[in-house]
Amino acid sequence: MPESVYKIVEVVGSSPTSWEAAASAAVKRASSSLRDLRVAEVVQQDIVIEKGKISAYRAKLKLSFKMED
Repeated sequence: MPESVYKIVEVVGSSPTSWEAAASAAVKRASSSLRDLRVAEVVQQDIVIEKGKISAYRAKLKLSFKMED
């Protein structure tokens, strides 16, 4: 079995509806410029509050992808 090397980057997605939608937005956008995404790990979740109400859900993800030869 050949050796593999993976790179990890952090991205933050946001959504007005949920953390799941925020994470999905982050993966969708990252996949448009990174190839061969393998694993996404949610490392932090927070919310933006404006005038006492939640205006956005944010999810920080670590994404890994296989480095090309």
